[in-house]
Amino acid sequence: MFSIRKSFSAKLSFGVLILTMLIFCVSLTVLFSQSRRIIRQEAGERANAVLKSAMQQLRRNLLAIETATNYNAWLVERSFHPDSLLTFSNRIVRLNPHIDGCSISAEPNMFPRYGRYFSAYTIREGEALTTVIEQPYEYFTKVWYKSPRVMNAPSWEAYIDEVDSLDVVLKGALASYGRPLYRSDSICIGVISSDLSLLRLARTMNELKPYPKSYFMMVDENGRYLIHPDSTRLFNQTIFRDANPSSHADIIALGHEMTEGCEGHMVVNLEGESTLVCYQPVPGTLWSLAIVCPESVGLAGYHRLFYFIVIPLFIIGLVIIVVLCNRTVAHAIHPLNELLSKTQEVISGNMEVYIPHSHRPDIMGRLQNSFATMLNSLKVHMGSVRYANEQARLLNEELSRATDMAVEADHQKSVFIQNVSHQIRTPLNIIMGFSQVLSDTSDNATVLSAEEQKSIIDTMNHNSRALKRMVLMLIDSSDTGRSEELNDLQTDMVSCNEVARKAIYYTNLHYPDIRVELQTFVGDLFTIQTSELYLLRSLRELLFNAAEYSDGQHITIIVSPTDTTVRFIIQDTGKGIAKADRDAMFEFFTKVDDLTEGLGLGLPLTKRHAVNLGGDLFLDDEYTEGCRFIFELPL
Repeated sequence: MFSIRKSFSAKLSFGVLILTMLIFCVSLTVLFSQSRRIIRQEAGERANAVLKSAMQQLRRNLLAIETATNYNAWLVERSFHPDSLLTFSNRIVRLNPHIDGCSISAEPNMFPRYGRYFSAYTIREGEALTTVIEQPYEYFTKVWYKSPRVMNAPSWEAYIDEVDSLDVVLKGALASYGRPLYRSDSICIGVISSDLSLLRLARTMNELKPYPKSYFMMVDENGRYLIHPDSTRLFNQTIFRDANPSSHADIIALGHEMTEGCEGHMVVNLEGESTLVCYQPVPGTLWSLAIVCPESVGLAGYHRLFYFIVIPLFIIGLVIIVVLCNRTVAHAIHPLNELLSKTQEVISGNMEVYIPHSHRPDIMGRLQNSFATMLNSLKVHMGSVRYANEQARLLNEELSRATDMAVEADHQKSVFIQNVSHQIRTPLNIIMGFSQVLSDTSDNATVLSAEEQKSIIDTMNHNSRALKRMVLMLIDSSDTGRSEELNDLQTDMVSCNEVARKAIYYTNLHYPDIRVELQTFVGDLFTIQTSELYLLRSLRELLFNAAEYSDGQHITIIVSPTDTTVRFIIQDTGKGIAKADRDAMFEFFTKVDDLTEGLGLGLPLTKRHAVNLGGDLFLDDEYTEGCRFIFELPL
């Protein structure tokens, strides 16, 4: 054993012999013991791949129908009258080749001049489209109308259209995607339904079948056949019919797997023949699609295995022996060639070369390990140099960013101080000016009228309150411990209606000419546990902004509960906030217009209070008549 490990030629001879014997033994054993399993597995994988392709094609059709229906539903809801329904129905079918028919049906007596029934229907007949007002019939009881209407949500339904009394109808088995339609006040006004011919779908999928005798079938949640080569079974028979639990347990198990929405494959006995069935649920529906492949067809290659493998096996064995001898010698000297190639790369300056360690005890293994150790040492030293350079680069970048931030912070500080000085100086000048007027009037014994005195006092009070408001904002913005204080202060049981009325009262003190309307959907006894002080400040700030920047005529505060929160909605009519300014409106010390009043603290502080109270503040982007802010707190 020692001589073999040390001798190069002995190692080559022993290696060739071992590899030759191993390949022959393993090849013969694996070939004849695993061939059937491999071929069956290949047939199953092929069938499963075809099933996935068919499922993708089916899903594309369903998604195309869902997308087209949902996209047009909101247009139908906005323009729900007879002429528009006919136009939309025709448009949906005309622009979507996957859709065979589209019905837009109204609720009973929706259009009195048409009576109880009105349904606009379009079908595709080859390349031609037909759009009509359907003849009156009780479509309210049909599954394509009733299911989405009862569930109050879109749904897929399969059925056979048997309304023979109508002149225009899409005959045969159909899959229909229905969606309820609503008015702006959430009242249901009808159902829009798009139809897909299951017969046409079956013909399309059968073009994908992997074997001549294979076929597709699809069942619903009750096991009824929706797609099957035998058209007499469609909607009339289920997969469980005539299945004896003792002799057809496999078929019953397959039926339960498919109706429960499982995915997999089974070998079952269908009509006296062993058959591979691969099944998969159809996403978005309660249906299941399967491909049925007889094993006699899938295993035909196994029977040809013996005739086409045994004889070539001996020839291949001889070739393998020759090849192995050549490969063994090449493998023996391969480390030398590898070391030569990699040392040349190192000489050229490439230090990323990798030389693996060898477990060989001979001279080649030790040589390879020596080179690997030397190369690793070089990499360590080079890595240390690169690491130091990288750290220096990162520190320089960080220093540059810090310098830029310091310059920007200094600029922002200057701008903010100028803004604060201007905003505080304006009300102070007004107060001091009117104080001087009152003083001069007293010294000169000049008597001001009661109306003039009231106007002066009101102006001084308004500006003093504005000055107090700015001071409170500055204190709030500089207090880093406010979050903990708010958590400690959230012990008040606050009446939502009462705090809204207080906010309106304080707003009227500042803006006596502004009318604020309160709309509430809760009773006066409806309370939440929070901080009344900061809730009142937040609502008051939102109302101040509405009074200052809107038309001042249509300001409303709405108290509305949800399942887990209560919302205080402040909305107004005016110019609103431009989309370009909405990202920065909650940033501290940021104003949309430098010429406007304020410190840029109102909305950011209100946002902070909302978050610290466990809720949130956000702008309703869907409201376009002005501004609508939603202040939300947990119940």
